[in-house]
Amino acid sequence: MEKPRLSFWQIWNMSFGFLGIQFGWGLQLANMSAIYTYLGADADRIPLLWLAGPMTGLIVQPIIGSMSDRTWNRLGRRRPYFLTGAILSSVALFFMPDSTALWIAASLLWILDASINVSMEPFRAFVADKLNVNQRTVGFVMQSFFIGIGATLANVLPYLFRKGGVTGRTASGIPLTVQYSFKIGALAFLLCVLWTVFTSREYPPENLEAFRRKQAATSGTGSTLSKLINVLRELLREISAALREMPQTMKQLAIVQIFTWLGLFCMWMFFGLMTSQHIFAASDPSTARFAEGSEWGGICFAVYSIVCFAVAFALPKLASATSRKTVHAVALICGGVGLLSTYLIHDPWVLLLTMVGVGIAWASILSMPYAILSGALPPARMGVYMGIFNFFIVIPEIIASLSFQPLVKHVFNNNPLYVVMLGGACLLVAAALVGRVRDVADRSVAAEVIAADEAEHFIVPESAQPVPSTGLLDE
Repeated sequence: MEKPRLSFWQIWNMSFGFLGIQFGWGLQLANMSAIYTYLGADADRIPLLWLAGPMTGLIVQPIIGSMSDRTWNRLGRRRPYFLTGAILSSVALFFMPDSTALWIAASLLWILDASINVSMEPFRAFVADKLNVNQRTVGFVMQSFFIGIGATLANVLPYLFRKGGVTGRTASGIPLTVQYSFKIGALAFLLCVLWTVFTSREYPPENLEAFRRKQAATSGTGSTLSKLINVLRELLREISAALREMPQTMKQLAIVQIFTWLGLFCMWMFFGLMTSQHIFAASDPSTARFAEGSEWGGICFAVYSIVCFAVAFALPKLASATSRKTVHAVALICGGVGLLSTYLIHDPWVLLLTMVGVGIAWASILSMPYAILSGALPPARMGVYMGIFNFFIVIPEIIASLSFQPLVKHVFNNNPLYVVMLGGACLLVAAALVGRVRDVADRSVAAEVIAADEAEHFIVPESAQPVPSTGLLDE
């Protein structure tokens, strides 16, 4: 079916839900470590408490992606998942800052991460579903625009509340600035996704009867549970075959990804705590100074979100002038140097400069590996391999969550500064490993990639947000 060209406002409406989704992610990334600390967690316990994110991403995303491909009802194919995930995410966000114990906060984080994945995964395919090839870049740029706004608002909101005169804490010690931010985030998440659900329609499968037959053949007959088992069995069979036949370039990129995401996970888990203890000289979570440090960590994260969006537009030209490998390696070095430089910084305003390097790295992390990988993959299996590529993001995060406790406690003496610096070192190792990657893609791959995307959509990692097109497949 030839898809009609959509207007600016139609693309705006179909992308608006990402503002709410990123609002939820931003609040989580900037505040969860501090919430755990307010509830009595020592620094060495933080990694294990963060296990929810990668575990749910590993399990939920491929399942939801596969299920949404096989869904069609009154709401369409993707919108039922947008709506379900938004409702559950909003509930978790609303009650998260009211937690009175670590196990409550950790349980709500599992629910939140699973629910955000339910909403976010189908949004990736929504662009390819709705837009023709010529408008897909515009669609992803629009998503990126809302991602930047959502992340920035989520990161600065506690700081703005404090500047507005909000003081005090909940009975469990969580600042009211954080509590109000999460409750606003819950409302924003739901309303933004509802806007997309009710203002955007979906195209039915070209041959609905054939789709129904394929849907029935995949799920089989019997109870709902038996149908779900059949779908999962089919998904696992396809993933197993793809793993056995993984291209060499993908194996080389996998090692780069492992060190890259270890570095990012170190930053996300401990940057806020590092800001409180190292920059604001506050180690007692009950003090106002500690809360100010955590809020300033959110401001830093807002800076790297803004830098990422701005730099993403320059990456295609730099890659054309040099190479994708060169751009990615240099960007990772910028991020690594930014995190390592925190050791020398004691001024909050100077700390913002470290996020310039991280923002450059983040922009490349979300684009260059996928541009390199796409040329090495068989077009007919693009979707499943992009899903498998997500494993090399969440697996290192799971490893960090399960193994960092003795490292943080016995080697780093519960000092979050050294964990952030470890993240910088991991990014430098990843930069060095980029040199081992063989970029086999050339410009002729563009048509094949687009054709494959028409049949089977990319599966993008749960931790990563889409950025404006790399430009390397649009010419």
